Amino acid sequence: MSSNIQVQRICEHCGEEFTAKTTVTRYCGGTCSKRAYKARLKNQKIEKSNQETKKIKTQPIETLKAKEFLSVKEVATLLGCSLRTTYRLINIGKIEAINLSERITRVKRSSLDEILVQPKKKETTEEIEKYEVSDCYNLKEIKTRYGVSESTIQQLIARHKMPKIRNGKFAYVPKVLIDEILSK
Repeated sequence: MSSNIQVQRICEHCGEEFTAKTTVTRYCGGTCSKRAYKARLKNQKIEKSNQETKKIKTQPIETLKAKEFLSVKEVATLLGCSLRTTYRLINIGKIEAINLSERITRVKRSSLDEILVQPKKKETTEEIEKYEVSDCYNLKEIKTRYGVSESTIQQLIARHKMPKIRNGKFAYVPKVLIDEILSK
């Protein structure tokens, strides 16, 4: 059974307009149909290759997560940082490591997990609420009263873990604590 249908369509491959004789025609001719088929096959091969590559890349990380003791190189891979950074973190004590000999350093997986899941530090609101702004110095007042630089003030605040009260663009520190430290 033949039909006399003539539908204006746009080819899905080349994008040109053509007259189709059926309602399901997608391409203007055999050439575009073959080229679209080859493009589909190529895209499927590329997608399959990308999935295999992704699987190979994530495989070492999955095996590292299963190990109890890790080398420094494995720790660097797991953390996503350089080997030098990992050694620096071990030297300053952020990562606990054991030297089994001159060239064998191992890190326990559970200690690495503890480091990565540290609780957030929160300033206790009780400490801040104890002090009113009127009972505090701002940094400029401390600077003029005691004749110290702003960096020294910042270091003292950090070293003694003094609570800061933020009010707009100013930071206030309790007078009692500053007087106690700087009057010595």
